[in-house]
Amino acid sequence: MIFLKDPLILILIFILIPLILANYLFRKESGNIRFSSLSLFKDITPGNTSRLKHTLIALRIIVIILLVFALARPQSGKAHSKVKTEGIDIVLALDVSGSMLAEDFVVKEKRHNRLHVAKDVVKDFIKWRENDRLGMVVFAGQAYTQCPLTLDYDILLQFLEKVDIGMVEDGTAIGSAIGVCVNRLKSSKAKSKVIILLTDGRNNSGEIDPLTAAELAKAFDIKIYTVGAGTKGLAPYPTKGAFGFTVYKSIQIDIDDEGLTEIAKITGGKYFRATDTESLKEVYRQINSLEKTEMEIAKYTEYNELFYFLVIPALGIFICEIVLANTRFRKIP
Repeated sequence: MIFLKDPLILILIFILIPLILANYLFRKESGNIRFSSLSLFKDITPGNTSRLKHTLIALRIIVIILLVFALARPQSGKAHSKVKTEGIDIVLALDVSGSMLAEDFVVKEKRHNRLHVAKDVVKDFIKWRENDRLGMVVFAGQAYTQCPLTLDYDILLQFLEKVDIGMVEDGTAIGSAIGVCVNRLKSSKAKSKVIILLTDGRNNSGEIDPLTAAELAKAFDIKIYTVGAGTKGLAPYPTKGAFGFTVYKSIQIDIDDEGLTEIAKITGGKYFRATDTESLKEVYRQINSLEKTEMEIAKYTEYNELFYFLVIPALGIFICEIVLANTRFRKIP
């Protein structure tokens, strides 16, 4: 980016150039050599030099323009910004138990299972974040880290794609999932530490009670947002029929609303209930707005003076004018 520090100086161009041209065009030529008759010069044709008689005034005008622009102080500026941020560390805990196969969520008029929709929503959530470390824990009968805390969201999205039902023995170990998340966050120096736990059932596996795990999270100043995913009542569940075709049967999947609410309450978080695709998306939008990173941005600009790029050529042209005026375009007094 190039700009002029004192652009008003350019007014001099509109003052000086007309004065120089007026002086050149309207000045009276006078000579000191006298001839009794000019008839001897009538047959002399003008040479190349006479055709270039305006060269000196053109050079003078160029010099004036360059010097005026130099006085206006052209500068190049390079803007920089320093972002000071105390980021948020977030661990996403996803339920991959068999009940997540229930196909009670609809996307573009097509039915999908809960995990498929949850992965799409979590993917959007990851793309919304900036300057925050994100990690991922998957759980069913046990819990383990799918991806440690990272700022490399592309890697995290690759790990998310690999999440599937059956990768962990079946069950719902909510307490263990919280415990693994706490283990990832307990030594974090982030301003805020958050767990977002999505499940469609109630704790029936693992060695840690969910409320005990919530108290442990509270001790490390970790906030838990819990999300209950699934319709209330019967949900269509795919099974294999006698001839290998997929058939659906309606099953009741019990979500522990009270327990998930208490987990969130203990840690200062919040419990959300998502019964369809749009409500699940809205849950993650709300969490995204609740847990925003506050950034302090300091901007500064480096300036480089460029006047010498004009002064040096002006000096060169001026010297050229003097040389030509005393050689090629020299006038006899």
